[in-house]
Amino acid sequence: MSETPIQATAGPARQRLSLGRFRDLALVPAILVLIVVGALVDPVFLSSANLINVLQQQTELSLLVLAESLILIAGKFDLSLESTVGLAPALSVALIIPAASHGLGTELPAWTAVPICLLIGMAVGAFNGFLILKLKLSAFIVTLGMLIVLRGLQIGFTGGQNLFDLPLSFTYLGSAQWLGLPASVWLAVVAFALGIVLLAYFRQGRALYAIGGNVDAARAAGIRTDRVVWTVLVLGGLIAALAGLLMTGRLGSVAAAQGQNMIFTVFAAAVIGGVSMDGGKGTLFGALCGVLVLGLIQNILTLGGVSAQWIQAIYGVIILVALMLARLTSGKAQD
Repeated sequence: MSETPIQATAGPARQRLSLGRFRDLALVPAILVLIVVGALVDPVFLSSANLINVLQQQTELSLLVLAESLILIAGKFDLSLESTVGLAPALSVALIIPAASHGLGTELPAWTAVPICLLIGMAVGAFNGFLILKLKLSAFIVTLGMLIVLRGLQIGFTGGQNLFDLPLSFTYLGSAQWLGLPASVWLAVVAFALGIVLLAYFRQGRALYAIGGNVDAARAAGIRTDRVVWTVLVLGGLIAALAGLLMTGRLGSVAAAQGQNMIFTVFAAAVIGGVSMDGGKGTLFGALCGVLVLGLIQNILTLGGVSAQWIQAIYGVIILVALMLARLTSGKAQD
């Protein structure tokens, strides 16, 4: 009996998932080594306060990596996520606070701030999807242009000023403690758990791998490719807005440059976590391990007295090394 198109697509997808899980485990020894190195650099490293601080500082980055990984697996890019981290909370707050606090003067009810923030993120993702899928424009160019536009809009309506006088409902998730851990850490863990389950056990999640691996084959297998990709772009915008909400709550204000340059670190974490730039490969567990590796490296460098200016250069080296390792292990470069 011959295979149906769906069975033919599902077979390779399951094989990629199995290989992906094996590659993900390669970062676990690296994390353990970094923990040992951190303890040797400074005994403070293993203190509960420091480790919790590392986790909390990485929550916003981890959510962006989650969003970008889903989009990359589907074979697309979204560079605008870092600007959504800034614009979504800034615009929603500006609609709430008075003009004297650099608001827009609309002074909407405080309870609307969080829903508006998340809706703005979804709207950005939906508009990106329209340009990419309906107008057939390059995802890279579209989201690069959107990154610049959103950043300019935020600077424009805020006058380049930080926004303060935030409603308590807007800062709660980024500052609250649940069961001894920051609420943001719990939210990131739940988000990754849901994403891992979705990709591994649900048809919609497996469809992302099929589309990223071969969009024509996925379409022939009956997958509504445009609908799936559009949905994941909207979901990415929603997650980015949530990351901005958590960052705002943690810092107590919306910075004029909030989220700036985060996308470089996002791609660094995704690449070293095994997510392919070509689409169709990688897992969220690997991406999460990538976030932890970068977070531990940054903390160790800080405790070791290394200047913060060197950290971006080190991240760049990590990306290049990860790409070379991917080439050696797979025999194929990531374009």
